[in-house]
Amino acid sequence: MKFEDLLSEINGFGRFQKMVLCINFFGRFSLACHFLLGNFIAVIPSHHCSISSLDVDEIFENLTQEERLTVSIPVQDDGTPASCHMFSYPQFHLLSNFSSPSEVAVVQCQNGWEYDNSTFISTLATQWDLVCDKRALSRLTTTIFFIGVMFGAAAFGSLSAMFGRKPMLLVSHMLGMGFGLCSAFSSSFIMFAVLRFFTGFTITGSVIISTILNVEWVSIKHRKLVGVIDSLSWTFAFMSFPLVAYFIRDWRWLTVAISLPTVTAIITWWWVPESARWLIANGRVDKAHYYLHKCAVMNRKKEVVVSIKPENLAKIIVIDRGNRKYSYLDLVRTPKMRKLALLTGITWFAVATVAYGISFNISSFGLNRYLTQFVYGAIEIPAKLSIYYLLDKFGRRITQAGSLLFCNSVSFSCHSDKSVARTVIAVLGKGCSATSFGTVILYSSELYPTVVRQNGMGYNSFVARLGVSVAPLILLSDDVWNHFSQVILSSLGLSAAFVAYLLPETRGRCLPETIEDVEGIRYGSEAKRVLV
Repeated sequence: MKFEDLLSEINGFGRFQKMVLCINFFGRFSLACHFLLGNFIAVIPSHHCSISSLDVDEIFENLTQEERLTVSIPVQDDGTPASCHMFSYPQFHLLSNFSSPSEVAVVQCQNGWEYDNSTFISTLATQWDLVCDKRALSRLTTTIFFIGVMFGAAAFGSLSAMFGRKPMLLVSHMLGMGFGLCSAFSSSFIMFAVLRFFTGFTITGSVIISTILNVEWVSIKHRKLVGVIDSLSWTFAFMSFPLVAYFIRDWRWLTVAISLPTVTAIITWWWVPESARWLIANGRVDKAHYYLHKCAVMNRKKEVVVSIKPENLAKIIVIDRGNRKYSYLDLVRTPKMRKLALLTGITWFAVATVAYGISFNISSFGLNRYLTQFVYGAIEIPAKLSIYYLLDKFGRRITQAGSLLFCNSVSFSCHSDKSVARTVIAVLGKGCSATSFGTVILYSSELYPTVVRQNGMGYNSFVARLGVSVAPLILLSDDVWNHFSQVILSSLGLSAAFVAYLLPETRGRCLPETIEDVEGIRYGSEAKRVLV
C-alpha cells in the first residue's frame, strides 16, 4: 500500500488539508513583504548639498529659500538643483537674470545633504547619507538580503529533511521575526546589512517548508490546485504591502510593521501537523498514526484509520529509497540528471531575475509607486488563475516557454518615453512573469524523481535567489544607458524560453520515483502514479 492510497481514503483535500493550507497561506505574509521592502526603504529622495556652511554670519537671512539655493547650488540640465555639488562660496551675482554660472567653480558637498521629506519621512539613504558616491549601497541592501535567502533556501531544505518540517518551520518563524525586528533598530549601515542577511537566511525557511507540507498532505490530483492557491499567498501580500507602506513612511516602523505579523504564524503553528510522510520514512510511525487519525477525524473518515494500526504504517511505501542516502551530489552524478539540473537551473535563474527585475523597478515609470506596486500585485491574480487552464490546455513545457517568451517581448517593448505607457507594458510583463513563476514551481516538482525531489527544489530555489540577488545590480546598469537593464532582462528571458522548451513534457505522465526512472534504466518495475 502506498501513502497516496491511504491519503485518498481519508480524503486528500478535506477540512484538515484546507486548514493547513489556510495557516500557511497567511503565515507567508511577512516573507513576501520583506521581499519587496527595499522598494520603499531603499528609496533615494530628491536631495541637494546642505548650504549651512556657506551661511557665514547669517548672510542668507534676507533671502528666500529659492534664492539661497540659487547662490549656493548649481542647476542641472533639467532645472533642478545639483544633488552632489555646491559652489565653493556664495554666488550672489547669479540672482541677476542675465548672469551665467558656467565659469563658477563647484565642489562636492561639504556639510551633508538636505532631503525632500514630502513622500518619505525617513529611508536608508536619509538615515546614513547613502547618496552620490554611496548611492549603490542603498540598492546593495536588497542584494544582501537575497543572498541570505539564497543560502537559507539550501540550509532549511536540508534541515527540514533531517529534523522534520514542523520544528524547522517554528525556527524559521521565530528567527526571521527576531532578526527583522532587530534590523529596524540598527545603529549603523553595516549592522543593518548584516541583520538583513540573517533575516533573509532565516525567514526563507517558512516558504520552503510550508510548500512541502502543503504538497505532502494533499492527494496527487489536488496538487495543481494547491500549487495555484499557494502562489496566491504571495499575491495577497504583494497587494497588501503597498497599503501598509502608504501609511507608514518611516523605514524603521515599516520594517517593524511587516515583521510583527509573524506572531500570528507562530501562534497558529501549534495547529500545523508534521508531515506524516516524513514521519513514516523516518520510522516514527506512532506520531504518524496520531496525525493521520487527526486528519481522518477532521475529514470525517475516522473509520479508515481505526482499521490501521501504527505497526502497519511501517509497511507503507512512501519512497523507494532502500538503504541509500541521497544528497545534492545525486543531481549531477548521472547524464540525464545533470542535463535536468542544468536546464531547470537556467530556467529558474531567468524566471526569478526577470520577475524581480520588474518588481524592483517601480520607481522608473514616473507614476505613484504605491499604486504601481498594488497593480503589480493585482495583475498576478488573473495571471496565476490562468495557470490552471494553461497547464491542461497546452502542457507544462509550452506554458513555461511561452510565458517567458511573451514576458520577454513585453519587456523589450517597454522603451516608450510616456510613463503611463511604460507602466502598462510593465504590468503586462509582471503578469507574464507571475505565470512563468507559478508554472516553474509545479513543473520542476514533477520533473525531479521522488528520492531527490526536495534536493532538486532546494537547488532550484538557491539558483532562483541568486537571480533575485543580481536583479538590483542589473537595474543599476541604467546609469550607463537608460534602457540597459531592460535589454539585459529581455535577453535573459528570451534565452530561458528556448532552454525551457528543451525540458521534457510531464502532463499526463507518471511521476518519476527514482533516478533510474529519469535515466531510463528501469522500465515498468513498479506501478507509477499518473499526473492529472
